[in-house]
Amino acid sequence: MVFMGDRATLLETGRFVQRHARNAADEIIEAVGAVDAAVDTTAETDAENETETEARHRRAAERGDLASMSALGALLLRRGDLDGAEPFLRGATAEGDRAAANNLGVLLHQRGYAEEAAGWWRVAAVAGSAPAAHALGRHHRERGDEPAAEYWLRQAAEQGHALGAYALADLLEHRSDVGAERWLRAAAEQGHREAAYRLALALERRATETTRGPHDTGTRLRVPGTGALVPTGAPATAPTATGTAAAGRAVGEPGGEPTEAEQWFRQAAARGHRRAALHLGTILEHRGELKEAGRWYLSSAKEGEAKAACALGFLLRDAGDEESAAVWWLRAAQDGDGNAANALGALHAARGEQQTAERWYRAAMDAGDVNGAYNLGLLCAAQDRIPQAEQWYRRAAYAGHREAANALAVLLLQAGDANGAEPWFSKAAEAGSVDAAFNLGILHAGRDDDRTALVWYERAAAAGHTEAALQVGIAALRDGDERTAERHLRCAAGGGSAEAAFRLASVLDARRPDPGPAVLGAPREEKTECEEWYERAAQQGHRRAQVRVGMLAAGRGDLAEADRWYREAAEAGSRNGAFNLGLLLAREGSEREAALWWTRAARAGHGRAALRLALLAARRGELAEGSRWCARAVELGPAEVAERAARLSEALHQELTA
Repeated sequence: MVFMGDRATLLETGRFVQRHARNAADEIIEAVGAVDAAVDTTAETDAENETETEARHRRAAERGDLASMSALGALLLRRGDLDGAEPFLRGATAEGDRAAANNLGVLLHQRGYAEEAAGWWRVAAVAGSAPAAHALGRHHRERGDEPAAEYWLRQAAEQGHALGAYALADLLEHRSDVGAERWLRAAAEQGHREAAYRLALALERRATETTRGPHDTGTRLRVPGTGALVPTGAPATAPTATGTAAAGRAVGEPGGEPTEAEQWFRQAAARGHRRAALHLGTILEHRGELKEAGRWYLSSAKEGEAKAACALGFLLRDAGDEESAAVWWLRAAQDGDGNAANALGALHAARGEQQTAERWYRAAMDAGDVNGAYNLGLLCAAQDRIPQAEQWYRRAAYAGHREAANALAVLLLQAGDANGAEPWFSKAAEAGSVDAAFNLGILHAGRDDDRTALVWYERAAAAGHTEAALQVGIAALRDGDERTAERHLRCAAGGGSAEAAFRLASVLDARRPDPGPAVLGAPREEKTECEEWYERAAQQGHRRAQVRVGMLAAGRGDLAEADRWYREAAEAGSRNGAFNLGLLLAREGSEREAALWWTRAARAGHGRAALRLALLAARRGELAEGSRWCARAVELGPAEVAERAARLSEALHQELTA
């Protein structure tokens, strides 16, 4: 049998092959279905009306025209008319048409005659048919004959067949062969969207492995200065959930240039690949290009990608459109996306609709999202349903949810079961929970095991935990290691800890030279770094810092500023603030108001304030009142104050008994 190469080449090329590589290939190859993608046809099919084309080819085929027999067989095969197509394909094959031989193989494969189909594909492939080589390669791979599969797929790929290149890349990638990328690129460059998507994933994965650094895990929800053990209180939902994008990846960094991976994601997305559109949206969102990210999420979501609908919902929520966000979350949740169900649960919980929230959290759990159980625990804990909260935390913790393990340990510790809590804290900490590491530090500190406590504090501090850094800084100060203390206090203060800011300011303050007395008319000095840290702590309500800021302001001669900070501290309950405010007011001649603040300070246990009140009473001739305040000052101290108050008391007593 002689095959006519020129005519076959004409039949196997043209716009249909290109269109099939773009459209049908993704659907068929991805689904691992029949080998319909290998069907050959003619360029005229795209240009002419199908009915007219069929009639023209039928007339020519009945006259024995080989090209029309092959083309008509292909047209009927594409339509699904196997009975009509077979005689024309067999006739053209008998005359040596390789495209017809390939398409006859497709027809037989669809009828279930796989071995006979492979025979005709081999005939066509040997004659140079790239689609037949591709089909034959896939036939061998389905039967486990990988060497034969690779041989024929390589034949197709080297002829520029996009589907063959993609199938070869898939085979090589399955074997972890580095040559896979070459063929993915070849298929992608010919318009194969799935190849473009997988090439982008491979490039991204390589970039991520090259640049991956330590990840910041865990949450920061400790109350400054309290050392309280508190489980993470925010519902477990993520801003986006692509299933492929990794935090800290190299692609699409904020402010960076688009990477090659992003360009291939974009090409695949532009050809309708919904997962590529989702991934591209994630990259753009990470880079801050929210408007374009939203467009790609929308495109993907409309194609049925639940994760894209969920991510679009988060974008809309962040933009303030909560109602539209809920619509997309609902769509995603109904398609089985657990993250979207969690988001709906959090939305209803925030509105006080606890029953609806619980229903969605259960839906998330049913969808396989362990965050659903954790969120149910949070919901029950917020309602003081502690046994139910423990049940859900335990369920999530057993499934590997580290924050649920931490929250469960907190519940157990609060119930007095420290021995039961410790293993869960340890499990959560080993899984990367920064909160659990910090809580282990608190647990061991409560047992006076400062050495072990410090180990866990240091571990949490290294991951960025603010209060843990504060504890490490305090321990370093206690040990006299001022440099280590300063480093950790700076971290904690930068993370928002008022206590750390105050202690850091105190360290810096101790290094300052004595500024000396204020000179009238001298230019006002710039604020030092220590004063800036005092002010940061003071602005966060730290009373000792407020008093210190007031003192520094007074030292600069800024009495209005000093008055403001003393007053704020005093009104918050600071006895030192009240005493200093009284001194300031007395110097300005407001002795009556000063006495009010000294009274408040003395009643709170301030010995100097009691002595001042005794002196005021003595000057006014209120000797009995003065004696009472002297007694209070002697009681409160310190020693210097007690000594002065005792001498004044004796003088008042002599005056009273004279």
